[in-house]
Amino acid sequence: MTEPVFRLQDVDVTVKQGTLAATKILKGINFDIYEGDFITVLGTNGAGKSTLFNAIAGNLQLSHGHILHHGTDITQKSPVERTDYIARVFQDPKMGTAPRMTVAENLLLAEKRGAKRRLRGRNLSKEKLAQYRELTQTMGNNLDTRLQTATGNLSGGQRQALSFLMATLVKPELLLLDEHTAALDPKTSEQLMTTTNQQVTQNQLTALMITHNLADALKYGNRLIVLNAGDIVLDVRNEEKAKLSEEQLLKYFIA
Repeated sequence: MTEPVFRLQDVDVTVKQGTLAATKILKGINFDIYEGDFITVLGTNGAGKSTLFNAIAGNLQLSHGHILHHGTDITQKSPVERTDYIARVFQDPKMGTAPRMTVAENLLLAEKRGAKRRLRGRNLSKEKLAQYRELTQTMGNNLDTRLQTATGNLSGGQRQALSFLMATLVKPELLLLDEHTAALDPKTSEQLMTTTNQQVTQNQLTALMITHNLADALKYGNRLIVLNAGDIVLDVRNEEKAKLSEEQLLKYFIA
């Protein structure tokens, strides 16, 4: 197997260190992420799922261990520095977009991710608008008709779809999907999940997706991990993953 894109080595995360309330959330995590992996992440509340994402993205300092990117230690890199190669879509549709900027302006901002240039104006060419119209049509929720609408005036589903497009417009080396459909109604959630799978598969993105939906965890991706009390207790891929049932997964959800 080829070298991983990201490697977590003996990663511990303890919150409130040095106090009586100190709690170890991640416990010696060793985890390799390979190019093209689409990994669904399961676990009970408090299992460490969001902490894992925050550690990878640099939003939480490690108590012990290292995170490597193509073999280079990025443990001390800031979240801003990591946005050059890591993108994230959050559960809350309000996060990840600028509410006063239009849909098109948000996409232009996302297009500059990792670049040194700044936005020089808010007028977009007809060619650029046509490009964004074609892009937003792939989401299937009329986002393409709202390019000149302030993002704060979108529906939750449209705003989350925009967040997804912004995260993937410049192909990231790792896409973190942090329960990105959880705040949506069932129909909108299913639509975004279907589109997510299409985009990740067609564009060969490397992605981790937290979900509480056992059926989605089994249906999507080539790999599945289960976290329990800060440990990875299951890590399966391909044929082994395909053989799993929801009933078998339930046994890992121990109180």
